[in-house]
Amino acid sequence: MRHIILRTLKKIIMGCFRVLLCIIFPPLAVIDKGCGSIIIVFILTCLGWIPGVIAALIINNNPKN
Repeated sequence: MRHIILRTLKKIIMGCFRVLLCIIFPPLAVIDKGCGSIIIVFILTCLGWIPGVIAALIINNNPKN
């Protein structure tokens, strides 16, 4: 039972960390999603911070990745 609680707590903490990373520096938040995602988020971040954040949040919340 304790193992399940710790695993769930770890997922929650990592999710919060990823959201914070999406807000602070979007390309770094998608570094494990592939080169294409990094390039897309980097370009959108260069065009404007908010589009980069939105793209990073969408890519991180995509269940396919």
